[in-house]
Amino acid sequence: MFAIGKLPPEILEKIVMEPMQASRVKREDVILRPKTGEDCSAVDLGGEYCILSTDPITGAAKDVGYLAVQINCNDIYSSGAEPMGVLLTVLLPLWMGAEGAFYAEGIADIMSGAIRAAEERNIEILGGHTEVTDAVVKPVISAAVIGKTRNRKILSTGGAKAGQDVIMTKWAGTEGTAILAKEWEEGLRQYLTEEELQNAQAMKAYLSVGKESEIAFAYGATAMHDATEGGVLGAVWEVAECSGLGVDVFVEKIPVKEETKKICKAMGIDYLGLISSGTMIIAAENGEKLAERLQEEGIAAAVIGKLTESGRYMLVNDMRLPLAQPKSDALYEAKL
Repeated sequence: MFAIGKLPPEILEKIVMEPMQASRVKREDVILRPKTGEDCSAVDLGGEYCILSTDPITGAAKDVGYLAVQINCNDIYSSGAEPMGVLLTVLLPLWMGAEGAFYAEGIADIMSGAIRAAEERNIEILGGHTEVTDAVVKPVISAAVIGKTRNRKILSTGGAKAGQDVIMTKWAGTEGTAILAKEWEEGLRQYLTEEELQNAQAMKAYLSVGKESEIAFAYGATAMHDATEGGVLGAVWEVAECSGLGVDVFVEKIPVKEETKKICKAMGIDYLGLISSGTMIIAAENGEKLAERLQEEGIAAAVIGKLTESGRYMLVNDMRLPLAQPKSDALYEAKL
C-alpha cells in the first residue's frame, strides 16, 4: 500500500521511469530527460533552451494559488534558468460549486494568490483549465512553468561531483512551517505565542529560491535542487541519487527556526522530513565561500554535508546513520 505523497523511488523507477526510457521516440531537440530527482526537462528551440516543469499542490488547502506558482518557479530557478510563464489546472470539489457565492469566493481567492505570486516573480499566467469535479475533495492545483536559460547554460540535479560541499539556504521546513501555521492556526495557539505563530506564517515570504539561484549559478555551482516533499534530507538524497554519488550529511549543522521546532514537536513530526520549498540544496566547491556570499546578500546559508563516491549517511552526535530514501512527507502525518 502506498503512503500519501510521492511514489517511493523504487516504484517510480519501475513503473514510471523505465517505460518512458524504453520509448522508441528520442528527439534530438530534447536535451534533459526525466530522471528520479530531476525536476525539469529541457528542449532546444534554436535559441535559448526552453525549461519545463510541473507540480501540483495537494498538501495545503489555503493559499494554494500562491503556493502553486512559487513552488513551480523554484524548479526553473534550480536549473539556473529564468521562469517566464505558468499554466494552471484548477480542480474544485463538487461541494464548492453547490453555492455560487462560495464557489466564486473560492476561485477568486485562488486566482488572486496566483496572480500575486506571478507578479512577484515577474511571470505571466498563460492560461490553463478550471473545472468543478467529484474527483477531488478539496481544491487541487497543478501548475506547469516554462522558462528559458541564460546563454544556453543549464544545471541539472544530477550535476553534483564527489568532493563538493552541500550547501543549503534558509531553514528546514520553510514551506511546511508556513502551511501548518496557517492551516492549524487555532490549535497551535496553545503551543506557540501569538508572535511565534505570526512569525511561522510569515515564512511564506521566503518560498522563492530565485535570488540564491542567481548567486549560486554565477558562483559556479554544478547542481541545485529545491527541497520540496521529503524535506531537506529528501532533497539531499535526491541530489546524490540523481548524481550517482554518496553523501555525508552533518545533521547538527542544518539550520531550523525555533517556530518550526515547536510546531513539529506539537504535531509529532520531524522537521528534517518536512516540505521545505524555499530551501535550496546546492552542490559546489568551497561551500563556505558560497555560503558567505549568500549571507552577504541577506540569504541564510550553511554547509551541511559533503558529497562522496559512495554511501549515504547522516552524522548525528558522533554517530554515522544511514540516510534513507525519501518517504511520505511529514506534512501528511501532522496532527494535534
